[in-house]
Amino acid sequence: MSKILAGLFNSQNNYKKLEKDLETSGFGNSEYIVYVDDSHNTPQYLASVAIKDSEQASNAQNVFSQNSVLKTYSFDNMSIEQADYQNIKKLIDARSKAEIHNSPDVKIKGSTNGMDSEVKF
Repeated sequence: MSKILAGLFNSQNNYKKLEKDLETSGFGNSEYIVYVDDSHNTPQYLASVAIKDSEQASNAQNVFSQNSVLKTYSFDNMSIEQADYQNIKKLIDARSKAEIHNSPDVKIKGSTNGMDSEVKF
């Protein structure tokens, strides 16, 4: 079974360029899916590409980078037929929740001497 490389992109205005670049890189029309969701008025879109070997993975990664990918996800043992929007979105949401995000710098206050003679009651 193949592997799916999915990418989250910023602007929906560029999805036609992504499709053209994928086909120029040797991917057939049946080897990728571009998901454009107009119902939520979000500027982002998602694309999935079926990967069979490391050369195709490198080509897809390069095309994604050229088209300003925000985040890339890899799904093993998944065919392009299984890569419908709801399934991919559910898997990405689960991975996002499982990631450890950067936290702000935490300042740890050292121990004090406790109350001293300057404390008045």
